[in-house]
Amino acid sequence: MPRMLDLSHVTSPAVRDLIDLVNLPDFDRAHDQIKQVRGCTRPVQLIGSTATVDSATQGILRSYSTVDEPTGRLLTACGNRRVTRCPPCSRIYAGDTFQLIKAGINGGKTVPETVRSHPRVFATLTAPSFGPVHGNRTTKAGKNLGCRCGRIHPDHAPNLGTPINPDRYDYAGAVLWNANAGALWARFTTYLRRYVARALGLPLKELKDHLRLSYAKVAEYQRRGLVHFHSVIRFDGPEGSTQPPPAAATVAVLTDAIKAAARQVSLLVDSTVTGPKLMRWGEQIDIQEIPEAAAEDAPLTDDAVAGYIAKYSTKGAEAAGTVDRPLYCYPCTGTGSITTDCGATRPCGKCHGTGQAEPLDTLKIHPHARRMIQTCWDLGGLEELAELRLRKWAHMLGFRGHFSTKSRRYSTTLGALRAARRTWHHSTNDANPATSAETILVLSDWRYLGSGYRPGERLLAAQIRHHTEQLRDQARRATTEGEPWQ
Repeated sequence: MPRMLDLSHVTSPAVRDLIDLVNLPDFDRAHDQIKQVRGCTRPVQLIGSTATVDSATQGILRSYSTVDEPTGRLLTACGNRRVTRCPPCSRIYAGDTFQLIKAGINGGKTVPETVRSHPRVFATLTAPSFGPVHGNRTTKAGKNLGCRCGRIHPDHAPNLGTPINPDRYDYAGAVLWNANAGALWARFTTYLRRYVARALGLPLKELKDHLRLSYAKVAEYQRRGLVHFHSVIRFDGPEGSTQPPPAAATVAVLTDAIKAAARQVSLLVDSTVTGPKLMRWGEQIDIQEIPEAAAEDAPLTDDAVAGYIAKYSTKGAEAAGTVDRPLYCYPCTGTGSITTDCGATRPCGKCHGTGQAEPLDTLKIHPHARRMIQTCWDLGGLEELAELRLRKWAHMLGFRGHFSTKSRRYSTTLGALRAARRTWHHSTNDANPATSAETILVLSDWRYLGSGYRPGERLLAAQIRHHTEQLRDQARRATTEGEPWQ
């Protein structure tokens, strides 16, 4: 009979729960569940069963039920893309994004390798200025001129990117620009097609018969709290990546069209409080050609571009000093009031009428981020700006778009990559690989139980994440030092 651990004197709830887990008859299976979700910080708990049946013979090929689990439920990964929320799941998301972006640059994942010969650029569109901010200026020769405030700031100074004079900074304009950045990008892609058609001497309605614009982009926050977009933009033939574009569609044409479209695009936002504000792209526009055959030590390789976009696909507004959680009250959606069945309104009991899930003045964040959040909250109460949902996205400083998007035919999709992973997993664990997929019937019955871990499981998950990170560090050191990784 196995020896049971008796540590009744231990007062820590987490340690005591871990002891209970270790004493389970099948602890290895409980531990294996946590390993399978890679130590996910907040996994989804499910109860239910599934059975795979051969519809031709009615025989059960395999079956599973959470009744047989030592903890009585199944853990599945949360799938959160945010590295601040779940590092293991965000790492998978970043890996999938890397493969998606890279496939659109040099082929693979249903994209032909001939796409390498298509004109491609890595473009960055930035936000305009809403007031002077702290930041060291340099000459073309590299001489440090210091900041407009008269000082030279260290590289990691906390006030870098923040307004020199906060009272004169256009916080309303900055918040509204973030809120409309996605719409500005949509208009940019429309104008881009117009300028490409003009450069090629084609009517706009005929452009699709000669070439297609394919792109993938990601949003990144600057220290001043404004988003800017990094994108891979490519010329294809009319059917997409499988066809080359016309010979006249060169990198020079694409570059000039991007600059012209970015200068031309504008969007007017008006309210009784802020007045009319014209949203435009900033003056700083960076466009670099992605060469067909870049040297391994070149600054702009396929891997470098894909890695750069993948890195920011898992980040949020944390770089701007804000929080990674919504700040509005869910029951009242940030309004502070609840509508009763009879149509009357009453103060929300959850937030006591403030509309805030937590008091904004108690947030431990940078003062600049606090003022942007407060501006979101104030403008979010205006009826004419209700569609921007600024209170819901206050923690994102107003930005409400998707962090990473792509055109339809740029490359594969995240869904296709995940489906391929599931297919591979099933094929490697299939007890009857010879069975035709056409004769398989899957019967499932699942219910949501909750999210997160037991206290003891949380300790095991932390240990798994720590061990995984140690292995990654060893791999990085081995790659850097040129030594074989054991």
